[in-house]
Amino acid sequence: MPLPTRKSAFLRHARLVAAHHRTRSSDRNLATILAGVAGCANAGGFIMLGGYTSHMTGYLSQVADNIVLQNLHLVVQSVYALAMFVFGSAFSAIAINWARQHQHRRQYALPIGLQGGMFLCLAALGPTHTAPVFVNYLGLGLLCFIMGFQNATITKISSARTRTTHATGMITDLGIELGKAIYGFGSRSATISADRGKALLLLQLVLVFLTGGIVGAVGYGMIGYYFSLPLAFIMLAVAFPARR
Repeated sequence: MPLPTRKSAFLRHARLVAAHHRTRSSDRNLATILAGVAGCANAGGFIMLGGYTSHMTGYLSQVADNIVLQNLHLVVQSVYALAMFVFGSAFSAIAINWARQHQHRRQYALPIGLQGGMFLCLAALGPTHTAPVFVNYLGLGLLCFIMGFQNATITKISSARTRTTHATGMITDLGIELGKAIYGFGSRSATISADRGKALLLLQLVLVFLTGGIVGAVGYGMIGYYFSLPLAFIMLAVAFPARR
């Protein structure tokens, strides 16, 4: 029967996205999904909090600038954002290493599912009646934690070949491949040539991140923290098939 065959093929591919056995195809598919989610969440951070929560270079620069300007409030806020990003990265490593020892088949599905749970927590900030300043600090901390968590997760999964929240790194690597292509074409050197597959993947991730940013800016701008719900469902949908 054709319908069950297509359904079986879809489920098989869905399980491979976060499976413990990795292939270039599953790495590419997962990185694409995570880049879109990261673009949405990063735009949400700007719309709701006035800062890009995956941009740790900016927060580190704010620490230096505001120490000189003696703006203690922004120093504390920036250090807080940096610390939550680091804690998110550390928690991802803990979750993956624990799963490798106790739930080997779910070593990547677990952290992706956990990230879905974090987006649910972020969405829960929408109906709160707490003081806006406190809610915004919680939102900033959660978003930075999620960004650090996701960046560390895809770094571990792809053996440091791919990052999805760090657009500067992706664009830099894309520029390197472009430079190698230009140099190799001009010198006709067989030893220096661009990795076409890598360049196309990087371009894809940058465009998906950009698209996610547009969607996130519209979504978070319209319904605020509630827009974290579809992001949570995406992450849980990716994680669930691999847990079977």
